[in-house]
Amino acid sequence: MCGVHAQVMNAAEVSVGIRVPGVTGDHVRDALWHKRTLVKTYGPRGTVHLFPAEELPVWAAAFVSAGRMTSGDPRARMTSEQTDAVVAALAEALAGGEAMTVEELDTAVVGATGAWAADRVIPAFGDTWPRWRSGIHVAAYRGVLCFGPNRGRVTTYAGVRGWVPDYVAPPGPGALAAVVRRYLGAYGPATPDQFGQWIGMARPEARALFERFGDALVEVDVEGQRAWLVAGDETVPDGVPEVRLLPYFDAYTVGCHPRERVFPGVAHQRAVTNGGAGNVPVVLVDGEVAGVWHQRKSGRRLAVTVEAFGRLTARHRRELDEQAARIAEIQGAEATLTLGPVTAGRHL
Repeated sequence: MCGVHAQVMNAAEVSVGIRVPGVTGDHVRDALWHKRTLVKTYGPRGTVHLFPAEELPVWAAAFVSAGRMTSGDPRARMTSEQTDAVVAALAEALAGGEAMTVEELDTAVVGATGAWAADRVIPAFGDTWPRWRSGIHVAAYRGVLCFGPNRGRVTTYAGVRGWVPDYVAPPGPGALAAVVRRYLGAYGPATPDQFGQWIGMARPEARALFERFGDALVEVDVEGQRAWLVAGDETVPDGVPEVRLLPYFDAYTVGCHPRERVFPGVAHQRAVTNGGAGNVPVVLVDGEVAGVWHQRKSGRRLAVTVEAFGRLTARHRRELDEQAARIAEIQGAEATLTLGPVTAGRHL
């Protein structure tokens, strides 16, 4: 999967559960906060993801090597020296092993770096945040912090070595090459531009990276378009269910390209925003988005509504029932499935 998008934790639990038989949301939470075999941290493009703890050094080193770690808003950017100072301050604040809220880190970072770190310049949900917070994901990529368990509804951050005691980052170029192979294994055939868009890397650099692989990648034709796979990975697996219900920000919808092939026709209008995918739960039929869906949970009942964009066969309907039941099981509930219009808005 190349990480599980975890902006919406309930959706992250579903993303894992629909791929791993028998796994529920309880298992995912146990792996995160008790066994610590999963880590919640910042992934591609600075988005929140889950990664296996043992793989975290590879991913973090790859994100550093890919570049583009500055904030998108010029007003919030820091110099390289300021960024280094913030990362050092975060490392010191979290060295004791206790998770801290971002407000607690405000005090620690500003006290260690200076008043400039407190400048409220980051637009955020109708408010502004202190400048230093634009360096949080950089600190994650450099192996300093990850998310800790919430205090009620409040987010915390923890020192990453509390989760991965043997954390040793591999060399950046080697880590980035490993991530290219994993990306192509999950989402290929793909182009360098598509990989660059996914990881947040400039197109010329992504193209040069693919060229350095040489014969380790093979060029294939996808409906008249050139794309690449890892050599030896050209076989398509058999036995994949035709119908899938994918939650918000599922890795498949976010990672797959070209968008017009995965989201054909009306699917592009309903489930893609400004070229980006993931903020609408989708129905897959044979790998293409063929509908949208919504869930509403009340106690142990999960009401699932599916709006299909075309005709569903009897087999499709049976698989929809199975998918709804599985998603309910992941959440400790029992499902009812209704076919009809979905009016719920996009997740922002």
